Amino acid sequence: MGLFDMFSRPNINDGAKACADMPGAVLLDVREPDEFARGRIPGAVNLSVKRISEVEAVVPDKSTPVFIYCFGGGRADKAELSMRAMGYENVKSIGGISGYRGPVER
Repeated sequence: MGLFDMFSRPNINDGAKACADMPGAVLLDVREPDEFARGRIPGAVNLSVKRISEVEAVVPDKSTPVFIYCFGGGRADKAELSMRAMGYENVKSIGGISGYRGPVER
């Protein structure tokens, strides 16, 4: 790992593709419900970062791969840390939908 690797941001386009290509993976949108309603990556499930403590209702198996996004990446990073603290093993913040270039559901 190079010095600047720790500063690189996740690429949401690569992350969304990796999630779609991984059977059983969950794409978790941690924005607020009104943001989710305005547009989301197809197949995403919404659980606001404010309610991340309730994630077991959405993802009961803590070994399930979970790809997390928000608008800019900050809330997704926070959700990833919270989920890891709860014992989730395969979680990854993939950044923000603001950089997403694929199809969007409304």
